Amino acid sequence: MSTHILVLGAGFGGLELASRLSESVPDEARVTLIDRQEAFIFGYSKLDVMFGRRDINDVWHPYRTIDKPGLEFRREEIVSIDARDRRVVTEAASYNPDILVVALGADYNLAATPGLVEDGCEFYSPDGAVRARDLLAAFSGGRVVIAVLGGTFKCPGAPNETALLLSDYLARRGLRADSTIHLVSPLPMPIPISKKTSDAIAAILAEAGIEYWPSARVTRLDPASHVAHLEDGRALPYDLFLGIPVHCAPDVVARSDLVEDGWIPVDSGTFATRFPGVYAVGDVTSAPVPRAGGIAEGEAATLAEVLIAQLKGEDPPPPYDGAASCYVEFGNDRVGRIDVNFLSYDTPVARFNAPTPEGFAEKQQWGATRAARWFGSHR
Repeated sequence: MSTHILVLGAGFGGLELASRLSESVPDEARVTLIDRQEAFIFGYSKLDVMFGRRDINDVWHPYRTIDKPGLEFRREEIVSIDARDRRVVTEAASYNPDILVVALGADYNLAATPGLVEDGCEFYSPDGAVRARDLLAAFSGGRVVIAVLGGTFKCPGAPNETALLLSDYLARRGLRADSTIHLVSPLPMPIPISKKTSDAIAAILAEAGIEYWPSARVTRLDPASHVAHLEDGRALPYDLFLGIPVHCAPDVVARSDLVEDGWIPVDSGTFATRFPGVYAVGDVTSAPVPRAGGIAEGEAATLAEVLIAQLKGEDPPPPYDGAASCYVEFGNDRVGRIDVNFLSYDTPVARFNAPTPEGFAEKQQWGATRAARWFGSHR
C-alpha cells in the first residue's frame, strides 16, 4: 500500500511539496492537499490589485485545476489537529495519515492594534487589497502612513515596495507633491541581515521622498484625531493609514499540541516537529528564516527530498540551507532582487541586485513558472 501524506495548507509550501511528491513518488505516496480556500493568490498580486494594475478576479489560481498523479485536493475547513496521534478533523471528514505536514501559513490579528479596524486599512489579505484600492482611488492627497505593526511578518521587502509603488501611483495622478509618505517599521533596517543592502534600499526611499522610520512601532490609532501613536511616544498624523497587521498562527494551529511560543518549532534542516511523522513548513513555523513565499518553497523542496528518501529507502538529503531570492519592485516597472542565505554560513548573508526593467521581466517569469508548475496556468 502507498504511504498517505496529508498536507494542510495550499500556499507556497503546500503546493511545492505536493507537486514534488507527485512528480517523484506518485506510486509510493498518496497525497491529500487540504485548504479552506478555493484558489491561490501570489502575495505580490495583491499589490497589483491595490494599485489598480489588475482586477482581483484575474489573479486567482483555482485549486480545481490541479491535476497531478497521486495528488488529490480537497477544499475543507480544518477543525482540529492532534499531532500526537496524527489525527486531523475537518468539517467534512477525519484523517489519520502516515505522514502529516502542516503548511497553514500565518493569519492576521487586526485587534492587536487598537484603532486599525476602525480607522486604518490592512492590505495583506485579498479583501484588504481591494479595500486599499478603493481608498486610494478616492484619495485626493495628504498624509499617508505605511506601518509594519508586528516584528514577525510576511515578505520583509513588501513595506518598502509598497511605499515606492505608492509614490509612483500618486505621481501618476498628480498628487505626489501634495502628499507625504511615512514608512514605519519595527525592523532596525530594511533588510536586517545586510547593512549594505539596507543602505541601498534606504537611499532609494530617500530619493523618492519617503520618510523612513526604522526601529519604530505603531501601538494604536486614534480614530477621532487620525493620529498613530508609537511605542516611543511619538505621534504621527495621517489622512490614510495602511498597515501590515500583527501576524499569528492560525487558530486551529494555536489550539493544537504543536505550538510553542505562538509558532511550530521544527528542526531547521528537515522540518520535523517533535512528533514522529509530523512536519511543518512555511510561515507557521519558528524556523530561523524570514516568512516569505520563496523561503516556504525552499523549505518544502527540502522536506520533499527528506520524504522521498524515506519512501525509497535512500540516504537523507543535505539539510535545508536557507537560500532564497526575493524580488522587490521599486516603481517605474523596475524590480531588484535580494539573494539571501540564512543557514549555510556562520551568519546570514544577502546580496542586492539593483532594480532594472530586466528584473521586472524576471519577476513576471518567476511567477508564471510557478503557476504553470502548480496549476498548469501561465497567468
